[in-house]
Amino acid sequence: MSVENAVIMSEKPLALVLGATGGIGGAVARRLMLKGWRVRALNRRASEAALREPAFDWVKGDAMNADDVLPAAEGASLIVHAVNPPGYRDWDKLVLPMLDNTIAAARKSGARILLPGTVYNYGPDAFPLIAEDSPQLPLTRKGAIRVEMERRLKAASEEGVSVLIVRTGDFFGPGAVNSWFSQGLVSGGRPLRTIKRLSKPGIGHQWAYLPDVAETMVRLVEEGDRMSCFETFHMGGVWDHDGLQMIDAIQGVVEPPLRVSRFPWWALMLASPFVPLLREIREMRYLWQQPVRLSNVKLRAFLGQEPTTPLDTAIRSTLDALGCLPAEQSLAPIRQRLQAGDVAELS
Repeated sequence: MSVENAVIMSEKPLALVLGATGGIGGAVARRLMLKGWRVRALNRRASEAALREPAFDWVKGDAMNADDVLPAAEGASLIVHAVNPPGYRDWDKLVLPMLDNTIAAARKSGARILLPGTVYNYGPDAFPLIAEDSPQLPLTRKGAIRVEMERRLKAASEEGVSVLIVRTGDFFGPGAVNSWFSQGLVSGGRPLRTIKRLSKPGIGHQWAYLPDVAETMVRLVEEGDRMSCFETFHMGGVWDHDGLQMIDAIQGVVEPPLRVSRFPWWALMLASPFVPLLREIREMRYLWQQPVRLSNVKLRAFLGQEPTTPLDTAIRSTLDALGCLPAEQSLAPIRQRLQAGDVAELS
């Protein structure tokens, strides 16, 4: 690297991304790079990860090890905490220690922490329309852990650590492999034949397209000077008001028309005592039994508008990335452009 290039690189802000191989972590990391950031990514198999994403500065390490996270965060002005235990395993043992390591690293480096949030924090008392300050009384173990994560971040902010939490609906889009869309609505890896309906008709549900989420998060980060030390925002994303709009959108992209069947919740209930992943998914069923919507009033007031990709474009790129479109319908160039963070329009 030339001296001139080294100077240019040193002038770019640095973000440490934990979970860069995941859907949201990878999407945010790529968007940060497009906005002129340097991205350092921590991974236990850094050399393998570098083959998939060579543009990131990969550092070998484990988010569970404070001695790995602290040096990785040196010089960073942002830490993206997008790391989760795979397959929902050992959440109670792993999630909070990983967050504590991130908080300690942010305290030492002076970095802002960005946490992708969820609706799991909330119980039915906050439904159907949830504001950022709605009470957090979750029904599930995973929800209780999420509440504790935010409590620890709030406490850290009172000691000077800057925190930004952005809560969204369920992810879909390129990279969102472990999601209700890819494992509930559709089955990836082959052309679609059937769509599974997760809720009864008339039950609304909220979705979030990954490129739009990443763009929103990065825009908020860039407006950090306007924020308090602890800020939370909700994205509106895609509001499926009757539980059928996403199905209709998929039908509009795939030819010929597909068969629609009910999601086999009964089979999941039978198998869940023996499979940890299914047990955790079963706990989330309440979010499909009543309308649950995050209000983005605060976000729109702050940014002026929420980045939004047209639904048909978002659905097509998602199905294409999942291998659900026949060869003649595949739009690989569009998928690559959207994976790079190209947001089609704003609303």
